[in-house]
Amino acid sequence: MPTVDEFSEIARDVINAISRVYIGNETVVRKTLAAALVNGNVLFEDYPGLGKTLLAKAFGKTLGLNYTRVQFTPDLLPADILGTKVWRQNIGTFELIKGPIFTHVLLADEINRAPPKTQSALLEAMEERQVTIEGETFTLEKPFFVIATQNPIEFEGTYPLPEAQLDRFLLRLSVGYPRSLEDEVAILEARLSWGKDDPTVDLEPVIDRETFMEMQEFVERGIFISGDLLRYIAELVRNARSDERVEAGPSPRGGIALMKVAKANALLEGRDFVLPDDVKVYAVDALAHRIVIKPEYAFEGVSGVDVVREALTKTPVPKGAAEK
Repeated sequence: MPTVDEFSEIARDVINAISRVYIGNETVVRKTLAAALVNGNVLFEDYPGLGKTLLAKAFGKTLGLNYTRVQFTPDLLPADILGTKVWRQNIGTFELIKGPIFTHVLLADEINRAPPKTQSALLEAMEERQVTIEGETFTLEKPFFVIATQNPIEFEGTYPLPEAQLDRFLLRLSVGYPRSLEDEVAILEARLSWGKDDPTVDLEPVIDRETFMEMQEFVERGIFISGDLLRYIAELVRNARSDERVEAGPSPRGGIALMKVAKANALLEGRDFVLPDDVKVYAVDALAHRIVIKPEYAFEGVSGVDVVREALTKTPVPKGAAEK
């Protein structure tokens, strides 16, 4: 198996390839790759036209994985995602017609436009990597993760994601507007050079499925995290949960998500051990969307992001946490 340095170099090649078509925020690319390395589902919540769909498609192509895009609409049914069984009279039995969920990367575009029944069809797949169709359970091929997008300011014709489904997303990320005039100009120049609206059609895989799964296995078994850092993560989660403004705080699943993505970030940085900074850089992305603010504080503009940031300031960082 390759070393941590070799895996880190492969990850850098992936990030560079995606950054050739997704211009601007490389941090978002890194965080999405970190989530993918632990089979984590990612929710992009941002305004239209910022490249959320482009980024998701670029990931599917660059990682050498099968990917499927589903445009969520109000009339979308669970069977349109999962598939269904069809009676074949000529052979006298039911045949499974697989839906688009049988893939490696599922792009759920504008996920909040589908009704709750259709949204809930994803829950089993997002958590257990399996689906149940007419009483029969089918295991999804590894790796599998969902990249979903939604517009946070459009409410007409949308169905807000329930807390149970938000909790299935490892990270909630915001793409954001271009950070500088130079980035904005670079996007325009890139569009001219592509000669097309979708540059991902020309993307070639940087790695294959087997190599990507080796990277996932290395994150799982080859990255060390100390007991002190595990305690730091637990204290951080509990401090966010015990905030007086919080009605429902992050569950233990939130702490597990933060631990997993911190290990993935260590690999991206070329280390086989986790540092406190690996935890801190993902704390808001992994925990804020798992927090429900009490109505009286939500009315004042308090958000889960505020709670996690305050929890970070009050949770003491362990010293010597990386020692094996």
